[in-house]
Amino acid sequence: MTEKTNELLFQRAKQLIPGGVNSPVRAFGSVGGTPYFVEHAEGPFVYDVEANRYIDYVQSYGPSILGHAHPAIIAAITEAATHGTSYGAPTENEVLIAAEMVSRVEGMEMMRLVSSGTEAVMSAIRLARGATGRNKIVKFAGNYHGHSDALLVAGGSGVAQQGLIGSEGVTPGAVADTIVAPYNVVPALDESVAVVVVEPVAANMGLVAPAPGFLEGLRAECDRVGALLLFDEVITGFRLCHGGAAEWFGVTPDMWCFGKVIGGGLPMGAFGATEDIMANLAPLGGVYQAGTLSGNPLATAAGLAVMSMLDRAAYEQLTGIATSLQEGMTTAFADAGVAAVMPRVGPLLGLFFTDATPTNFDEAKAAADNGVYKRFFHGMLDRGVAFAPGAYEAIFVSLAHGDTEIDATVDACREVAAEL
Repeated sequence: MTEKTNELLFQRAKQLIPGGVNSPVRAFGSVGGTPYFVEHAEGPFVYDVEANRYIDYVQSYGPSILGHAHPAIIAAITEAATHGTSYGAPTENEVLIAAEMVSRVEGMEMMRLVSSGTEAVMSAIRLARGATGRNKIVKFAGNYHGHSDALLVAGGSGVAQQGLIGSEGVTPGAVADTIVAPYNVVPALDESVAVVVVEPVAANMGLVAPAPGFLEGLRAECDRVGALLLFDEVITGFRLCHGGAAEWFGVTPDMWCFGKVIGGGLPMGAFGATEDIMANLAPLGGVYQAGTLSGNPLATAAGLAVMSMLDRAAYEQLTGIATSLQEGMTTAFADAGVAAVMPRVGPLLGLFFTDATPTNFDEAKAAADNGVYKRFFHGMLDRGVAFAPGAYEAIFVSLAHGDTEIDATVDACREVAAEL
């Protein structure tokens, strides 16, 4: 290939990779056009192969909380790589990152590392069934818990972007024990339910906050029937605040899943619970789970580096950045007479082109399907600002986003809002 352009790379990729991408939303299917191919990234910016620079609010969909290519992360990965990249044997860093996470999350006593958020939730569901001896699981419409078969039904994020209610290839038997409830409504459970899995802040259908009493109601209902409550914190974990959603909302689940931030930009996930529940996991108990690359030394080094920099002051700074972006863009939309809401929970942001803030998937879907986000996305991209190529994703700020980047984003938003 003599010339690097986004279009040429995309055409070549489509000959070799289904849809030209390795994760569906990257194909720009819901917004149209040709995806930009990233050549490198630094801080709040990504640069494509045509040397275009974008202020980036994708940030790899959450992991890059310090910004891209942070020197401390690069140094940790480089140092770890000089010792080897995978051993199939335990390392000290696995112990250190487990200790760091357990110390932050009240109620979580043990955890296990895996290689992705999907793997974390899949494993946690199996563990919950094994620990309770029950089969049924409850999830909420619009919550996305990865692409394991039992959890794809009525999922948010990329599933919703594709206009799917599930996935071909998932058999009826795979979802026969999955019950789907509307988000922000506490379902009535019975003794057949092993676990209720929920995004404590729904960040895969835009951003939908839990209604007052929702998480508390889930806790009480699970306690009533002896079911386990699982917080999927793949997005909120160590991005929302120092101790995650349990600290933020004052509701403690029985189980947790993590991803994104904890790997420092490398593939890593984790699931955890009390010692009694985790004792059901092999080699202690009869619930099997394993992974050749689990606890990868490069990922644990990166994870420890990022966690070391996320003190309480960092979260205050991150929330301030998100608040500035929210206030500036909200004003820009209002001045232009554009119906838009930007819900915020701490440093997490959403954007819906509608008059009222959605509280569930049906309301989020109505806002996503009205076609305005597509125009907004391309208008901002043309002005050097990259948001996610789909209306169901959250907006991710990083500690690298400064006043200059926020001001430039708001200025671009004013121009785009005037066109909308």
